[in-house]
Amino acid sequence: MISDKVHPRNTKGVAATARQKQKKSKDQDNERLITQNRRAHHNYTVLDTLECGVMLVGSEVKSLREGKISLEEAYGRMRDGEVWLIGCDIPEYVQANQFNHNPKRPRKLLLHRREIHKFASRAYEQGLTLVPLKMYFKEGRAKVLMGICRGKQKHDKREAIKKAEVQRDLRRVMARRS
Repeated sequence: MISDKVHPRNTKGVAATARQKQKKSKDQDNERLITQNRRAHHNYTVLDTLECGVMLVGSEVKSLREGKISLEEAYGRMRDGEVWLIGCDIPEYVQANQFNHNPKRPRKLLLHRREIHKFASRAYEQGLTLVPLKMYFKEGRAKVLMGICRGKQKHDKREAIKKAEVQRDLRRVMARRS
């Protein structure tokens, strides 16, 4: 007689998948989006991405928790073997008074040396741009998703807009039929 019960010694596979599901949901819960750079996907073709830590002072973190940041004009630059986030605007935190920070100061990105050589130097050598795509808190720490990007030409942007319009029209037609 064959039973549907799982043998106690055979629960390893079942428990592992359950643990993976729990871990996946925890990771999603621990990630809180601060801002996204929507213009980056319009102006650039993203070739590769990398998650980086950011070196911040206390008043900057408080300002980020309020969601005050602009990545519109920000970019990454390699200087003296380190990668810096330049042009990122984090406004002053009102309650910090005299201990406030400079809103447009360059901020150091925290990367391992091998990541710097592989990622940032590739951008420098091939004439590509390091662009921040989004900023978020992960397990209480501020992170930036940096992308190696190639600038789009005007005709590429038009083509992307046309494709998006066609997709939108298709979705409308399919929604009407349902």
